[in-house]
Amino acid sequence: MPQSAVIAVRRFASRAELDAALIQRLEQAITTAASGGSAIMLSGGRTPIPAYRELASRSPRPAANLSVLFSDDRYVPSTAVASNYHQSLPLLDALALPESSVLRVRTELPLDAAAADYQRRIDALLLAGVSFRFGLLGLGADGHTASLFNSKDVERSRGHRAIAVDRPDGMQAVSVTPEVLAHFQELVFVVAGQDKHNAVQSLIKRDSALTAFRAIESRATTDLWLADV
Repeated sequence: MPQSAVIAVRRFASRAELDAALIQRLEQAITTAASGGSAIMLSGGRTPIPAYRELASRSPRPAANLSVLFSDDRYVPSTAVASNYHQSLPLLDALALPESSVLRVRTELPLDAAAADYQRRIDALLLAGVSFRFGLLGLGADGHTASLFNSKDVERSRGHRAIAVDRPDGMQAVSVTPEVLAHFQELVFVVAGQDKHNAVQSLIKRDSALTAFRAIESRATTDLWLADV
């Protein structure tokens, strides 16, 4: 385990305070320009959705050459409620970015082709020198993050920036990999709910058996924002 893999914990007294901080930090990341362009990564799940919607209502003006990618998405149509892309549409619509600047998982492709396509577009950003500025991650009660559910997913991800995943619930997905997470200047787990308590404690302890920790253990520092946990 790298001794530099610090988990920086920030606790919030309420869910409202967590949402307010997330809105402020996302808006800053969206509106601040970077030489060569910048990228932010949105996560799925229930926790960040209220912040996305509130930020959309403020109509933030995105910096030039902003790109948006996703930590993962289920292999469902982009119009499906289960789609992380679909859940974030209010914010994406408010940003009004060019279609090429929104890196959704193209689930209209066969699964393996969708993963390869997502990797190709992430690689293009990296090769262009885009700054991976700010990324969000969720944390499952089972210890997963993005759509990396177990050690086998982490091992399979080596040498890749996106992989196809068979989820434990019987669905499939495409997920970014630890190699992508390592590029972000700032990476934040945003967690709310008592059901995440055990996973949170394992992450804070840097438990190498926890898939979420395995996903970020090569980073110097990763933030953990908590409410009601």
